Amino acid sequence: MKNVLLLLLVCSCTLSAQRERIYRTFKDTRVVNVHSVETLPKGKLDIRISHRFGDMFGDDGGFKTFYGLETAEDVAIGGEYGFTDNFNVGIYRAKGSGRTPESNSGLRQNLNLVTKIRFLHQENEGFPFSAALVGTATVSTAQKIEDNVDLIQSFPKFAHRMAFNGSLVLARKMNGLSLQIIPGVTHRNLVPFAGENTIFSLGGAARYQVSRVMALVADVTVPFSNTITADNGYSVPVGVGLEWDTGGHVFQLNFTNATGLFESDYIPYTITSWGEGEFRMGFTISRWFNL
Repeated sequence: MKNVLLLLLVCSCTLSAQRERIYRTFKDTRVVNVHSVETLPKGKLDIRISHRFGDMFGDDGGFKTFYGLETAEDVAIGGEYGFTDNFNVGIYRAKGSGRTPESNSGLRQNLNLVTKIRFLHQENEGFPFSAALVGTATVSTAQKIEDNVDLIQSFPKFAHRMAFNGSLVLARKMNGLSLQIIPGVTHRNLVPFAGENTIFSLGGAARYQVSRVMALVADVTVPFSNTITADNGYSVPVGVGLEWDTGGHVFQLNFTNATGLFESDYIPYTITSWGEGEFRMGFTISRWFNL
């Protein structure tokens, strides 16, 4: 009997070791523009400040704007809280950014509610990837623009102040390299003339660990739309960045052609192009607190 119990204990320990979870597929809950698969630990409050400057080059960049540093395209401040290890809720105030090629601005002065549920974990010798669902609801608090129903900010109804995004994040870590694909859908209650209320998209993201505290990150999101196309003056949002873990917080310096920080901004309203020098520097500071 003792031998049988010992054998069962050894088998249990071996199976547990084989199915050990893979942690920290990404270091942060964001990559550059997109969400990562990561959630906060239970009881952690993540305070985040993100900033996007103006075009570094192109018609609106160069020395006259000190390569975009004198312009703030978008700014967001807020926080997220881990109610469990796999469920986060956050709220942010953002300036809002992005516009159509006809200079019709998207939503401005926005409140953004973010939720994330992680429901699958990659395992060593077990499940091959991690997965999470992310939802964002945006509502504009900007003043209504009267007497011009062609503008998004005319807001004929309160519901027209709102936009939504939902995405499925699938991620896998392979030694120092982490990869993601992000199918998603964005819905805007009010769109420009001939625009589409609902847009499907597919994103991709990568992270490569360069050193113990440094990593390179990149992401891209491609909208599937009949109107949001290169022929109509739109661009695919692409971001690259350097991530630095200081121990107390994660600092990221990034470059992207997207002006907006949230999905309902950068997916339907990116018209600036890397090829024209219309990319910008940005940064994010993330600090965790115990609650």
